[in-house]
Amino acid sequence: MPVALTRPVPRSLGACELTHLERTTIDVERATVQHAAYEAALRAAGCRVEHIEAADHLPDSVFVEDAAIVLDELAVMTRPGARSRQAEIESVERALSPYRRIERIIAPGSVDGGDVLRLGRMLYVGMSTRSNTEGARQLAAILAPSGYTLRCARVRGCLHLKSAVTEIDAQRVLLNPEWIDARTFDGYEPVPVHPDEPFAANVLRIGNALICAAAHGRTADLLRARNCDVRPVDVSELAKAEAGVTCCSLILA
Repeated sequence: MPVALTRPVPRSLGACELTHLERTTIDVERATVQHAAYEAALRAAGCRVEHIEAADHLPDSVFVEDAAIVLDELAVMTRPGARSRQAEIESVERALSPYRRIERIIAPGSVDGGDVLRLGRMLYVGMSTRSNTEGARQLAAILAPSGYTLRCARVRGCLHLKSAVTEIDAQRVLLNPEWIDARTFDGYEPVPVHPDEPFAANVLRIGNALICAAAHGRTADLLRARNCDVRPVDVSELAKAEAGVTCCSLILA
């Protein structure tokens, strides 16, 4: 059974980092209810949910994906590009250490987990405002002994690589062609999001299930037409913090 590590919504969520969105009021109580429904969707998809300790003093701490890159053989603790998020790493490492050997990205490298997309034995690293070439170089060196290769991908107009593209299955990726070049992903069929839903490319694959944001109904219909098992969840308050459904968990298969 896969383990999904999650972390409670902090009371300080309204002070989160923002890059591409204007700041609007976040209803933290509603965000907490939505996060609980998200955890229920993880359980329904076959995960055992385990909680990392709350960190109310860290506004972005609920977005645990950015703190680590979890692979079969090891976990790499990232060095987030936003300095305010670097204090999140230690407690996430404590939660991961019983499950994986730990490696680390160090200064001057920076990588956010949301910028790392694994497709088979290839890892794509988004060159965004949060991840740099030195972070990608360190990650490639750490992972090479385990047989992984790495390719950098330029993203535009969005926060992270996985804002622009995520995996549907072993043959297909869901992407926003305005934010990432589909030719980057050789050998994978690109499925474009509905043009009215630019943020819809962020889905979380667990087995054959795809957890997606309920706000992106047209893209969900496109996926259903391609025989995908789509599981919508309302994450509208979390989305105000520039988050997608991959952001709120670390999946240990």
